[in-house]
This record gives sequence, C-alpha cells and structure tokens, in this order.
Amino acid sequence: MKEVEKAEIKRLSDMLDALNHKDATVIQQGNAELIAKHEEEKEKLAAEIARLKDVRVKKLSKEAQKLETLPFSREITKKEQADMGTLKKTVRGIVVVHPMTALGREMGLKVVTGYAKKAF
Repeated sequence: MKEVEKAEIKRLSDMLDALNHKDATVIQQGNAELIAKHEEEKEKLAAEIARLKDVRVKKLSKEAQKLETLPFSREITKKEQADMGTLKKTVRGIVVVHPMTALGREMGLKVVTGYAKKAF
C-alpha cells in the first residue's frame, strides 16, 4: 500500500508541476476564466497532495510508536550489519531500522538500530 500512496503523491506532484509550467502561457492569453480555473485546479492538487502526505505520516507514526513500545533496543554493530541474516535468525522478531529510511528519519535515528521484545 505504501508504494501505491507514494506513486499517487508523485503523480499528483507531476501534474501540479506541469500546471506551474503552464502558468506563463495561461497568463499571456489573458483569459480571466481560464486563469481562475487554472488556479483552482492547482489548489485542488496541492490540497490532495497535502492530505496524502498527512496520511502517510500518520501511518509512519503508528509504526514508530509500535517500535518505541518494544522493551529492548540498541545500536547494531558493523559486524552484525555485515551478517544480518544470522542476527535475524538468532533474535526472533527483531526489527532493524536504518537512519536513512523514512521511518528512521522520523524517529530521529543516527545509527542503525534494532528493536526487539527480548535483549540481544
């Protein structure tokens, strides 16, 4: 579902960008009705983009909150990162969050961090 939302936001942003590029030609034509319609369309697209981004952030927030409630978290060492498969087999239910992902940025992480129910 995330990819669908992301694609929809991108599509709407592209449409808004195209409308912004048409601004000069619409204004040159001087048709007040056309200019008003153009502005209204831009406002609708901007509002829809904002709504979709808000939905996406709320979903991320739910996931971040879920991870924060897990009783144990710590930095994942470089050696553990190199052999992530073994780490995931030994620690059942571990969730690894990278600081460069959307979730990691939202949580304010500076290093790769693992979250689990039990100490590891």
